[in-house]
Amino acid sequence: MTTVKQIGLLAAGCQPWNRDVCAASGNRFAYCATLAVYIYQMDKNFKEFKLHSIMSEHKKSITAISWHPSNPDLFASAGTDGRIVVWNVPEQQCVARLDRAKVLSPSCIGWCTHDNDTVAYISGKGPLYLWKCDSSSDATPTPHKEAQGFISNVTLFRWHHRKLGKIVFGHDDGSLSFHSPGAKSFKHILQPINLENEEDDPVVALEWDPLSTDYLLVTNERFGARLVDSEARTTLMTFETPSAATSVCTLAWVPSAPGMFVTGDNHVGILRLWSVSKPTPILSFKLKTMGFHALSVLNCEVETDSNENLTTAHSTSTSRSYPGAGGSCTYQSYALPPGHAVCAFQDGGVGLYDFRKRKWDFLRDLGHIETIFDCKFKPDNPDLLATASFDGTLKVWDVNTLEAVNSSPGNEGIIYSLSWAPADLNCIVAGTSRNGVFIWDLKKGKTVKRFTEHSKASVFSVAWNHKDSRRIASCSADSFCIVREVDGRVLQRYRHAGSVFGCDWSPNNKDMLATGCEDGIVRVYYIATASEQPLKTFKGHAAKVFHVKWSPLRDGILCSGSDDGTIRIWDYTQDSCVNILVGHTGHVRGLLWNPEIPYLLMSGSWDYTIRVWDVRDGACIDKILDHGADVYGLTSHPQRPFVVASCSRDSTVRIWSLSTLVSTIQIRILAGKPLNEVIAPTDHALAVTTAHVMSGRMSRDLKQRMECFHGNVDKRIIFKWFSELFSTPSGLKNLWELVLVVSGQDDSSLSEDYSKGIMHVKHLCKYKSSEAQQLEMAKVHKIGARSREDRLREAASIQIKLGNVQRYCELMVELGEWEKALSVSPAVSMKYWKQLTERYAEFLGAQGSDECVPHHLSVGDLSKAVGFYCKSGQHADAMLVSQTACEGSLPLSGSKKISRCDNIVEGEQNGLGLPKTEDIRLLHHASQRLADRHFEDGSPILAACCHLSVGEVKKALSKLIRGNELELAVCIGSTLDSTQVQGLVTMATEMLARRCEKLGKWDLAVELLQTLPDKEDYLVQTCARCSGSVAEINHLHEKAGLPTVEECLVKAEGARSTEAQEAVKYYLLSPTPEVALQIGLPLITAKLQDSSWKLDDVLHLTKMVSCTRTDKLMQPSCTKSRAELIAVSSYVGALLAIRRGYMTVVPSLYSLARHLCSRDSLHLPFTVNQMDLELDAWLAVTRHNIYKSGRSPDTVPVDAASPRQVALFEDIMQRVQTDNMDLEPGLDVATGSHLPTHSDIHLSLFSKKRIQGPAFFLEDASSVVSHNDALMWAKVNLFSPLATGVLINPF
Repeated sequence: MTTVKQIGLLAAGCQPWNRDVCAASGNRFAYCATLAVYIYQMDKNFKEFKLHSIMSEHKKSITAISWHPSNPDLFASAGTDGRIVVWNVPEQQCVARLDRAKVLSPSCIGWCTHDNDTVAYISGKGPLYLWKCDSSSDATPTPHKEAQGFISNVTLFRWHHRKLGKIVFGHDDGSLSFHSPGAKSFKHILQPINLENEEDDPVVALEWDPLSTDYLLVTNERFGARLVDSEARTTLMTFETPSAATSVCTLAWVPSAPGMFVTGDNHVGILRLWSVSKPTPILSFKLKTMGFHALSVLNCEVETDSNENLTTAHSTSTSRSYPGAGGSCTYQSYALPPGHAVCAFQDGGVGLYDFRKRKWDFLRDLGHIETIFDCKFKPDNPDLLATASFDGTLKVWDVNTLEAVNSSPGNEGIIYSLSWAPADLNCIVAGTSRNGVFIWDLKKGKTVKRFTEHSKASVFSVAWNHKDSRRIASCSADSFCIVREVDGRVLQRYRHAGSVFGCDWSPNNKDMLATGCEDGIVRVYYIATASEQPLKTFKGHAAKVFHVKWSPLRDGILCSGSDDGTIRIWDYTQDSCVNILVGHTGHVRGLLWNPEIPYLLMSGSWDYTIRVWDVRDGACIDKILDHGADVYGLTSHPQRPFVVASCSRDSTVRIWSLSTLVSTIQIRILAGKPLNEVIAPTDHALAVTTAHVMSGRMSRDLKQRMECFHGNVDKRIIFKWFSELFSTPSGLKNLWELVLVVSGQDDSSLSEDYSKGIMHVKHLCKYKSSEAQQLEMAKVHKIGARSREDRLREAASIQIKLGNVQRYCELMVELGEWEKALSVSPAVSMKYWKQLTERYAEFLGAQGSDECVPHHLSVGDLSKAVGFYCKSGQHADAMLVSQTACEGSLPLSGSKKISRCDNIVEGEQNGLGLPKTEDIRLLHHASQRLADRHFEDGSPILAACCHLSVGEVKKALSKLIRGNELELAVCIGSTLDSTQVQGLVTMATEMLARRCEKLGKWDLAVELLQTLPDKEDYLVQTCARCSGSVAEINHLHEKAGLPTVEECLVKAEGARSTEAQEAVKYYLLSPTPEVALQIGLPLITAKLQDSSWKLDDVLHLTKMVSCTRTDKLMQPSCTKSRAELIAVSSYVGALLAIRRGYMTVVPSLYSLARHLCSRDSLHLPFTVNQMDLELDAWLAVTRHNIYKSGRSPDTVPVDAASPRQVALFEDIMQRVQTDNMDLEPGLDVATGSHLPTHSDIHLSLFSKKRIQGPAFFLEDASSVVSHNDALMWAKVNLFSPLATGVLINPF
């Protein structure tokens, strides 16, 4: 497993130049970037679409994708590399590939409906090729007999889904061609007639009617949409857009509404809903200012609870009416059909629009659609990242939300490089392929300067001098590096022997500039002199130098990356190359020195990898494989020196954390080590024997700040300061502000941005009320009048004149005019008004409309309002409503004002008392759902924020521990300084100590554990696991305050006959730790054979005995005892995993114990049959419970467990004792582990499925489990799943 972990991903946008680039199938949709296909899938638990995987196998631009017509797990893609690829989405791998497609660039691809194993594709005028792609066949593509000989290029083709073998082609000249087996083929017919323009009017969209064998929708670029009868070869309906300037570029049928379809406009992002029976659109939605490019509609809907069936609920009384499904209902004629439109726009934006709810379920706006060549953090703001792309735009991103906050207009050709202006000038200089150099002002949103000294030559690199903000350097294909002032005055023109690809200002000398050239030479210029000759030159590279970078910490040291695949480290003061870094197999592009560790260097290459180097000895200490193409840019920010961003030809920006690489620094801080062991001068940090220490600007500033307190600074303040250096950006500032609130500190210390994040509930209503006041003038416009049935309206008019108010109301309901019914219903009674309001709220909820919430609240039904928000994924709104109720600001039926609220930090609640327990429960339920969503999205810090917002400190720390944010968990827990979280702080500290063991830092592990109040057992276990010489072990014992190994042996022998567990402890610390097995295993066996045993009866002793030194445990004499220990540890671990909710490792733990139990020679307190019964019972009940909850990915019903299995399951749960747990139960999801990667495919030893996220290799270097599974396994069983006796340590 790599030590550098991915924590963020800025996905690419959807490419706008090919047509079939977005598609939907079942509960998934996909869109194409340039080199990858992005797959989004419905999360059944949170009812939202999430990025599932990124498929990348093409070496050149992808041209089209197509889902399999009957298997939603398969889709095919084609590219300009002439390659056809078939993907399996759940397995996230290529299952078939055609490298020789016989055409250079397939423009359209589709699965044959008459043969589900055959993919068809075409380019230009054909022919159409058919490829049998099943795994048993090695067939080469064959041309379709009829689909060839076209006189105009094919733009699209579609197989008919019902009439097998029938196919239609759309052409560049606007005509259509039809082929049907056994019938005459027709080519180039139904071409639209345009009297004003003789140019071709290509077909841009083409879809068969899902309910007809003959009809299809066709859209031409200018003529618009029409309904065509393929058999009669006539146009049945031409659809009219609102104006002649409006053109339709894409369309899709709405599966949930027969005869209805949607279109997207070409020039403006307007989505229109149509019926084939009307020539004009029913409704139009303006979604964006940018025009559409592609469109698809999902054929699945978010599931709703069965109790929302309003027809059943309202048909039991003859006195009530309800809107039926027929067309006579006015509301239904207005209400939109359920549907999610996958929308791709010409600027690369892509989203999922729910046109019934009229809102975005997902929107990925402003994503780059081509290679990203450069990225840089803003000097005065580590939250802002700028990117430069082949698509001609600069974009600025917020790395906390991973959303674009600014974008340049574009039209610059290719932008190769960017550089921020120093400090807070809010400008970016960029180099382009054809328009020279320009300065973009973010505040003004426009280009304020352009420099054309390079004429039309490509500018490959720009650099703004951060020690003299007036100077900008640029280097170009014209062989010049030009230094100019911001006002345009040229200071120097340095001619080179060839194209100049890289330049960089020295961070220590404003007049020193380094360049990299096509001739392979690195040059250093001194601007203050008038000479055009370099001050020094460095030769050694065998190919062009693409990039140069000065070290920010070592004066005179710079590096260069070359097309020869090497990186050279140059010492300017010695005129020499001091090291050559060898390892990349492609051209080197990105280079980045770490701002705090002077010898850490990162590089990106055309071999798709990022490497981390120790330049002291030239060792590559990590290799990252997660990008799917060439890596061009690398950047970090001094305020977050261990967070790195990278950009690539795969059109993504990825965010990385190096904190694990330097985790010993953080641990020394937590252990209270002196500052000089954490922060040191650069020369000291460079010593090979020195552990990682920091020597950068930020760490020096922190040291000076602490020295100002003369040693009296609170350790909690130290923890906060340093955590900001190491932790991931997303939510960290928010988390610390919530810690301050929970700790009772004054609100004046909160930042201005506090209200933009997750707020504590005591502030929630206050801040939201202020926000509402600001928005008060922006009133929501009500929907226009709905169509009505004359007969029902007349009947209603008669009823009201007769005084039958209730009947009038029911008729208004039947017409769908609920508001009129509600306005007069109090004339019947307030009870009837309340009933009618409840019905209306339920009706709106069934439609998925947020408008149901005000009506639920108006009748005091808080639980349904909160339930609706939670069910629709609006957990923040659920929290707001719940907290408002807790503050007594809602008209809740029967609520009582009480003085305080459990688990919520005391303080004023807007001057109101707090309500009943049910309201508090709903508030906590909403916060729990929001926290769980963030956690499953790989953001444990944001999840912890949700829990702290309602004062749930234990759950907050649990989320951090389960997310493997161990250092942060210790920092937060220690800062809160509460006895209720001490157990969790101890747990996190112990895991960090095990990380130290893994790194061989045994002394540091002991020093860290000594910060705990109850530390003896943990110190004993750590020292017992330490292998080494007697002197080394005694040294560790002394540091831990334990007797020497010889003294431990004496104590063990003395306690053997009287205190067995004490004897086990001292034998583990003695020269003969194997004796502890002989005593400890019989004790555990005896307890397990007791009919009333509980997990806690054996847990401590099992863990203690499992700490037997590995070198002793591996001795031949211990073979039998070792197997028995691993079996017992696995069985006990399985029960502990059940207690903690580690469902993915429970079966494997049982399986390992069962495997060892099957050996006849072992004496174990359980049998194979017993474990089989227990596992079957646990699986049966657990799977059925998950299925009932709706969170199961399986659609096949799961049978209920048998009564015997239920009884056995209850017995197991009684043994594991799940009550009063400190750690919140649930699966571990480490930060960023949910993110898709392009790494090698690894199949899990446990599930036999592909591992999502980082993998953890076991001791045989070939068996692999996911990092999350490894973490959970190691928390319940110290031994490796391979049963070798080796310990597992993924911390």
